[in-house]
Parts: sequence; structure tokens; C-alpha cells
Amino acid sequence: MDYFTYILFSEKLNRYYIGSTHTISQRLERHNAGATKSTKAGKPWKVVYAEKYNSKTEAIKRENYLKRMKSRKFIESLISG
Repeated sequence: MDYFTYILFSEKLNRYYIGSTHTISQRLERHNAGATKSTKAGKPWKVVYAEKYNSKTEAIKRENYLKRMKSRKFIESLISG
């Protein structure tokens, strides 16, 4: 099963959110339904970046790495490719 590390963007808050999941579309629906406390205020969110991994462990490691960067400039350079 494939897993993904993803980055969402909220125009309302002008903020990014980083997460990981096995199904991006379902996870995005949950974020936009207000089911996730940390993203409830920023809906609607849109997926602006995603990376695919072969295991959940790899996706979580990448998620944690991106969160540790704490740099909007780094995130935006990653998104713009």
C-alpha cells in the first residue's frame, strides 16, 4: 500500500499544514469537514504538494522532517519544485 506525505494550504489563514496518510482525498475531506482540530479554522484547505512512499514509516519520517524545518521559505521552494 502506498503512503503519502502532503502539504495543504489555507488561503483563509495563509498557512501550510503538513501531514501523512494512505489516501489523500479522504484525508482532505476530513480536514475540510472540520474533523481535525488543528485545521478546522483554516478550511477550505487544498493540496499543494504530495510525495509518495512505499511504507507508512517512510511517509511519517518525511512528515516529521518537513515539520522540523519550520521554514515557510523551504516549504514554498519544495512546492515550486
